[in-house]
Amino acid sequence: MGTTITFKRPDGKDASGYLANAARGNAPGVVVIQEWWGLSDQIRGLCDRFALAGFDALAPDLYKGKVVPYHDTDAAGKEMNSLDFMDATTQTVRGATQYLSRNGAKVGLTGFCLGGAVTIIGAVHVPELAAGVVFYGIPPEQAAKPADVKIPLQAHFANKDDWCTPELVSGFEKAMKAAGKSLELFRYDAEHAFVNEQRQAVHDREAAELAWGRAIKFFANHLGSNSAA
Repeated sequence: MGTTITFKRPDGKDASGYLANAARGNAPGVVVIQEWWGLSDQIRGLCDRFALAGFDALAPDLYKGKVVPYHDTDAAGKEMNSLDFMDATTQTVRGATQYLSRNGAKVGLTGFCLGGAVTIIGAVHVPELAAGVVFYGIPPEQAAKPADVKIPLQAHFANKDDWCTPELVSGFEKAMKAAGKSLELFRYDAEHAFVNEQRQAVHDREAAELAWGRAIKFFANHLGSNSAA
């Protein structure tokens, strides 16, 4: 449904990503950030789904073509740990945001796992964003302090998550509230990465559909929507 495109980062360098456009022109935009596996078919599929819901969706390729197979967590960890999160967010993600906002459209940011952490960093460091939806990822405070978040956030976390633990989530929620920031937070009795339908061991369809509906409604409220719904 979508296509691979090249877009400019603020520093003038080229970046690539997968773009799926809504059927109507002048649609709001959503930048979609990959899990630690890379820009997988599953992330492309989510862009297609956002497009069907009335948003232009662009997933920047933060690993520059590298996609790690689902069984190889060591390789995924290596890729994630070698990623410059600040460069990826302030340059590649910001470039994708600027690309989608070039016709004056409002743009939101969402991401999963690694991408959830990038979404919170973007909420601090990417001024063109209007809203963000976080899926089971929180960055270290030195990358993005809750007090510095500049946009409304919605967040989805799993109670059986041993990476983005319930304790970590509670700390983030408390810090956001203490700073008077706009946060809608949902917890699901599910595993980390429960939205990823290609990983049957962790996928929870009921939780994933509930979270998806909430995310679409949140983005429609904050970005506007050109969907028929």
